[in-house]
Amino acid sequence: MSAREPFRLDGRTALVTGAGRGLGRAFALALAQAGADVAAADIRGDWASSAAAEVAACGRKSLAVEADLSRAAEAARLVEKVSSAWGRLDIAVNNAGISLPIGPAVEIREEDWDRQFDLNLKGTFFCCQAEARAMIPRKYGRIVNVASICGRIVWPEPQALYSTSKAGIIHLTRCLAAEWAPHGIRVNSISPGVTRTPELFEQVIPVFLSRAPVGRIAGVEDLAAAVVYLASDAADFMVGHDLVLDGGYTL
Repeated sequence: MSAREPFRLDGRTALVTGAGRGLGRAFALALAQAGADVAAADIRGDWASSAAAEVAACGRKSLAVEADLSRAAEAARLVEKVSSAWGRLDIAVNNAGISLPIGPAVEIREEDWDRQFDLNLKGTFFCCQAEARAMIPRKYGRIVNVASICGRIVWPEPQALYSTSKAGIIHLTRCLAAEWAPHGIRVNSISPGVTRTPELFEQVIPVFLSRAPVGRIAGVEDLAAAVVYLASDAADFMVGHDLVLDGGYTL
């Protein structure tokens, strides 16, 4: 067996949420390039369709699904659509999330709290739940949640809401990993540092560069290979781990 074979995903089916652009799009393409058929889900159907077209251009089966994952019923509908189309779900990358503008905690409104947590934490949980329900009967699955270094540290500028939602994802990952490992499901997460995406708030870049030994922010390609690894059989012994990809910032 070659060193590369454990990382191949041929014959697997995958779902990526928030796949329309940025990190999600990069993850969807990386999984396709590793051999998986990929369903691209996004709150904007046109973005999902564009990502699915890129997956198809890799020679893999693709599916585009428009879904608002801040609603639990949408998570169940999404997984049902993928399972019905392909008969199985092997891999899920729960990337859909938002970051509200940086601001003091004393100015946070109830609607800000609800918007942040409804997608980042509630959405991630109900996606995981629906995915596990599809995976448990087959005794196999790989779930990768997208957290953040802000879930592990206090960012120098005030963003308590975003940071707390991502901390919740990290611990949720541990809880689900322990519960579902006996069913053959591996649940892990990644915590990126500052990464160049269309949604990036530019004011965080100098803060990151002031402490990151690597001397640059991440590109999406810096994270995609880690997702492929966690989605592969090479990561079978990794359970409930949060993989930090931050250029050394949190050191």
